[in-house]
Amino acid sequence: MQAHFMRYLRHAMAMAVFIAAIVIAGFSHAAPYAAMVMDARNGEVIFARNHDTKLHPASLTKMMTLYVAFEAIKHGEVSLDTQFTVSRNATQTSCVCLGLRPGQKISLRYLIRAAALRSANDASVVIAEGISGSVEAFADRMTRTARAMGMANTTFRNPHGLTQTGHLSTARDMTILGRQLYFDYPQYFNIFSRRSDFAGVGNVPNTNRRFLDAYSGADGIKTGYTRAAGFNLTASAKRGGKHIISTMFGGSSAVARNAHVAELMDIGFNRAATRVATRAPGTPAYQGRAAVAVAQAPTRNGDDDPGAAAKTIRLQTAVRVSMRPQPRPVKAPDDAILLAVRESVDAAVSDVAAIAEAEAVAEEVGTTEVAVLAPDALGVTPPPRPDLAQTDDPEEVSLNAAIAAGFSIADPEDIADLGSFDGPPHDESAATADLATEPAPEEAVQVAEASDATSQERESEAGQLVESVQFAESQGVTDDFEEFTEESEITWIGASESLLAEAEGDDALLQSAEEAVQLASLDQGAAPQAGSGIILTSTPLTSAKDASPQALAAAIDANLDSTATNAPEVIARLSTSDGGRLWGVSLGQFTSRHAAERSLITVKMAEAASLGNGVSRIRQTSGRFEATVAGLTQTEAERACLRLSARSMDCNISHP
Repeated sequence: MQAHFMRYLRHAMAMAVFIAAIVIAGFSHAAPYAAMVMDARNGEVIFARNHDTKLHPASLTKMMTLYVAFEAIKHGEVSLDTQFTVSRNATQTSCVCLGLRPGQKISLRYLIRAAALRSANDASVVIAEGISGSVEAFADRMTRTARAMGMANTTFRNPHGLTQTGHLSTARDMTILGRQLYFDYPQYFNIFSRRSDFAGVGNVPNTNRRFLDAYSGADGIKTGYTRAAGFNLTASAKRGGKHIISTMFGGSSAVARNAHVAELMDIGFNRAATRVATRAPGTPAYQGRAAVAVAQAPTRNGDDDPGAAAKTIRLQTAVRVSMRPQPRPVKAPDDAILLAVRESVDAAVSDVAAIAEAEAVAEEVGTTEVAVLAPDALGVTPPPRPDLAQTDDPEEVSLNAAIAAGFSIADPEDIADLGSFDGPPHDESAATADLATEPAPEEAVQVAEASDATSQERESEAGQLVESVQFAESQGVTDDFEEFTEESEITWIGASESLLAEAEGDDALLQSAEEAVQLASLDQGAAPQAGSGIILTSTPLTSAKDASPQALAAAIDANLDSTATNAPEVIARLSTSDGGRLWGVSLGQFTSRHAAERSLITVKMAEAASLGNGVSRIRQTSGRFEATVAGLTQTEAERACLRLSARSMDCNISHP
C-alpha cells in the first residue's frame, strides 16, 4: 500500500516538473515587443516603445518587396502585364503559398495582389527572380533601397520575410516604409485596403481584413507572423483630416495584435494636431539594375592574411557625361526656289522704297503737287473725264453731260406717239397684236433691230441692271412710301429708243428700267452715268397718281421749254406709280417698339428668301407701333404674306 502511494507520488511530481518546464519554455520563447506611432502627414513620432530594437519583421518584409516592384514599373524595367516564369525554387518555398507550378507563366499584377493580400511567399520569390534574376540580388537591392530611404537598422536576406540569419528590422523602419509607400505610390496603395482580389489562379483574401473591418478609417497595410517574430502589423488609418501610421512587433495572437494596434491608433488620433502642414518624404535614389553592381570577393584564409575580411567592389556603370547628338543633315533648297524668294524680296524692297520716296516728295513739294504726281508715282492712271463744253447755262450743262454720257433727247414726234398710248403695256398679247396690225414707225424698226441682237448683249444689259439695283441697296436707299408728296413726280426724258421699245412690250424689262431710274437718282446734282440711258427731272403735277402717257408728254414739253432759272433737279425719291418695288407687308401693331422690332427680326429670319430685299420700318401711330417691310414687288409681297399666313402669323399687303 505504501509502495503504491510512493509510486503515485513520484509520478505526480514528474508530471508537475514536466508542466513547469513547458511553461518556462513558453515564456522563454515569447517574441519581444516593440511599437511606434507616427503622424503620416509630417513624419512626427507620437509614441514609441523599443522602436529601434532589431527584430524579425516576418511578412512585413513584403512591403519592401512591393516597393521595389513598383519602382521597377516606374522606371520601365517591367510592366504590370509582364509575364514571369515560376521557378522550382519558388514552388519549394514553405509556409503560405499561392499554389504556383514550375514553368507556369503569370503576370506581375497578379503576383503583386497575391503578395499584398494573401502574403504568398512563392509569389514574392517569383517577383524577386523576375526583376533581379535571383533572390540574393533582389534582397541586396531591397537593402540598398532601405538605406536610401533612411531605414538604417534594416537588412534584408529574402523577399518574403521567413526567419533567416541577419534578416532584421525595427518598428521605426517599418513605419517609415509604410509612409513611403503611401506618398511615393498612391496609385497602388489602395491594394492594401481590398478585402479580396483575383490573383490569376483564383480570388485571394486579405490577411488584414479583420482589422480593416473593425477599425474606422483603416486603409491598410500589412500583417506578418512567424514563431520567432510573433504577430506583427503595420496599420494606416484616416480620420477627420488626420492620418496615422503605427507598427507593432511581438503580438501573442492575431486578436491581441489587432486590439493593441487599435489602442495605438487611438493614441495617435488623440495626440496629433488638427492642422498640420503635409510634408511628403523624399523619394529614395533609384537602385535599379544600372545603378550599382556589387560583387563579393572570396575570403582569403591563407597564412599571409588569415583574418582578411570580404572585399566589396563597386562598379559605377552610369554614364557621367551625355554627349549632345549630332544634327541630321538638311537638304538645301533648290536654286529656283532661292531665286524666286530673292526676286520677291527685291520687289518688296522696291515697293517700300517707292512709298518712302513718295512720302519724301510729299513733304517737299506740298499737297497740291503731290496730288498731281501721285498717280504717276503709284502707277495708276485715272479714267479720262468727258470733255464738256464750258457754259454758264445750267440747262445746257445738264444736256451736254447727258449727251456725253450717251443719252438722247426725245423728238416731238416720239412724244406725240407716246400721247396716243392709252395705258401701261401690261398685256403682252395685246402689245403683240398692236404691233402686228399697225404700221411700224421708226421706233418700231429700231425695236425690231434690237430684237435681232445677240443673247449675249441682252444678258450683259440685264447684268448691268442687277448690279445697279444692288449698288442702290448698298447705299442705303429706302422705299419710304409715307414721305412722297403729291406735288412732284419722277419722269424720264430722252430714254434710249431700244430700252423704251423693249419696255413697252415686256413687264419685267419695264420694272428693270424703273429700278435703273432709282439707281440714277442716288447721287443728287451729279450727271448721269454713261450708258444708263435715263435723265431724271422733277416736274410739278397736280396729282402723284396721274402718271398716264399724256401727262408724261406734257411734263416733257414743259421741261424742254423751261428757262435757265428753272434748271433740272435730280430727285432721290422713288415714284409712286404702279410697278417696281412699291409694295410692302404689314405685320400688325404692337404696344411697344421692342415688340415690333422683335417681330420684324423673327419674320425676316423665317422668310429671308422673300423679304431679304425689303426694308424694315416701324411707324408709331396713336401710341401703337406698326411693323412693316417695304420695298417689295407685288409678287414678293403676296408670296411673303402667303408663307407667313401658313405659319399662323399676321400679314397684310400694303400699297400706296
